[in-house]
Amino acid sequence: MDKNIISKVTQSTSGGFLEKHAALKIQRTIDALKKRNIDGYFADSHESLYEIFDQITKDDKVMSFAGTMTIFDTNLLDHMRTRDVKLLDRYAEGLSQDDIKQIYRETFFADTFVMSSNAITEDGVLHNVDGMGNRVAAMVYGPQKVIVVCGINKIVKDDEAAQNRIREIAAPINAMRVGAKTPCTTTGVCHDCSSPGRICGQYVTIRKQQPGRMHVIFLNENLGY
Repeated sequence: MDKNIISKVTQSTSGGFLEKHAALKIQRTIDALKKRNIDGYFADSHESLYEIFDQITKDDKVMSFAGTMTIFDTNLLDHMRTRDVKLLDRYAEGLSQDDIKQIYRETFFADTFVMSSNAITEDGVLHNVDGMGNRVAAMVYGPQKVIVVCGINKIVKDDEAAQNRIREIAAPINAMRVGAKTPCTTTGVCHDCSSPGRICGQYVTIRKQQPGRMHVIFLNENLGY
């Protein structure tokens, strides 16, 4: 157990029992990720997140990112735009749908791909669901590095809890966000529907990675969905 994480969490908050409990959960998850060849980090502030991110990616020249609310919640996208790199920016002004599709393809050749995760279990398993599959495809193969930024709200107990989180929180809220015409946008839970507007088509579970490729940075706050 890394006492440094507990110290960082308690110093960056009120230092009570809830914060210590959160620190222990983060540490358990980081230890479990390590056994799966996934490097884990704890950032006690957004500035600390940028420092960790810059250290991991210090020699990288091409970066890309997935459609994740976490990069907006942490202002990480704005930070990436200040870096002296080629940023495959899907949100740049004036892009056509063809331009965006080309960015998705070029992402496979990027040095760094930034994303979040729908859920991470305390034993280090990453669960994600995607619509078109560009996010989970790049997560699995292509970019030299994958950096996953997550709030503590994404940590769950086990695989069952991860799937429940996807069905009851992540998928319905994201469907609402993009204006999908699906049952979950009115009920708030997944119906495993066959609606034309369904956005949860590609399910990917990662239980192991090649050493040094995947990095997960946790913050002790609620981020994204």
